[in-house]
Amino acid sequence: MANRLFQGVITQMKETLDRTIGVIDETSAIIACSELGRIGETNENVSVELLASPGTFVINGYTYKSFGTNPRPEYAVFVSGSDSDAIKYANILAVSLSNIKQYYDEKYDRSNFIKNVILDNILPGDIFVKARELHFNSDATRVCMIIKVNGRNDVSVYDVVQNLFPDKNKDFVISINENDIALVKETKADLEEKALEKLANSIVDTLSGEFYTHCIVGIGTLVTGIRDLARSFKEAQIALEVGKVFDTEKTVVSYDNLGIARLIYQLPTTLCEMFLKEVFKRGSIELLDHETLFTIQKFFENNLNVSETSRKLFVHRNTLVYRLEKIKKITGLDLREFEDAIVFKVALMVKKYLSANPTKY
Repeated sequence: MANRLFQGVITQMKETLDRTIGVIDETSAIIACSELGRIGETNENVSVELLASPGTFVINGYTYKSFGTNPRPEYAVFVSGSDSDAIKYANILAVSLSNIKQYYDEKYDRSNFIKNVILDNILPGDIFVKARELHFNSDATRVCMIIKVNGRNDVSVYDVVQNLFPDKNKDFVISINENDIALVKETKADLEEKALEKLANSIVDTLSGEFYTHCIVGIGTLVTGIRDLARSFKEAQIALEVGKVFDTEKTVVSYDNLGIARLIYQLPTTLCEMFLKEVFKRGSIELLDHETLFTIQKFFENNLNVSETSRKLFVHRNTLVYRLEKIKKITGLDLREFEDAIVFKVALMVKKYLSANPTKY
């Protein structure tokens, strides 16, 4: 595509400059030229080292000037002659072609397109039009993940993730801000959630194990169709936010596994406060000491089984029953009863949510 872009400019400037002009790529092959018959020729005298030089250079009666948007120049223009006019023309052409190439890349680059889609910076009606221009597969199944880096580090996380997913036709790594990187990955439509979590864990393990960089990964849901990528991205954001409140120990949080935490997170704090007052009207949860709260947690983890919980806590069964009776006396909720246990579990989550978001809504 760049070849045609350059050739169009060269053709328009051919008569104005009245000299042989053209462009070579990093392999020293002519990809555009005012003399069409020379396209495809290779100038072996132009080395990689010369292409990397910042100024102009002259070889066999032609003046060359490198240009490109990458850290290392990708192209060089050439103008017949070695006089001051040739140097001037080469510099002008290099600046012009470099700017045109940069504009073209920004307009048609797929990663930039995907970034606009997930951030809702493009009108819905324009999405499919742009996708057709880029020959983008709009019907593929994809998922959006967000890698959130905690703290500053000396490693370019973007480059690491980019190397983990090098297929730029299917996987897109996008820098959102200083700490967040989005990964839009094409997957199979029937890919299981465990496979996504395994993939996310591999990212976390690579960054922590090889680069000593701590991060958390939020996973959105699988979506079919490019328009829904923004939804998957927002779900990944919600997964990170909810995980920060309810699953502080996890390094991978999936939107599909948020459960009731997702519902609680979306509630206004005023409604949550009313709920807590109704649940604990006979007493206050603040009256429950750390040991009692730890007992409740283990009781829930062991599916309300008194015998199993007492075994895990290394206490006598009667001791556990006594503690449960104490909780019932303070709160009015008998955790051995399924409905009371549900209410208490939700109340604990609501209290945790309020503690993490005191000013929300």
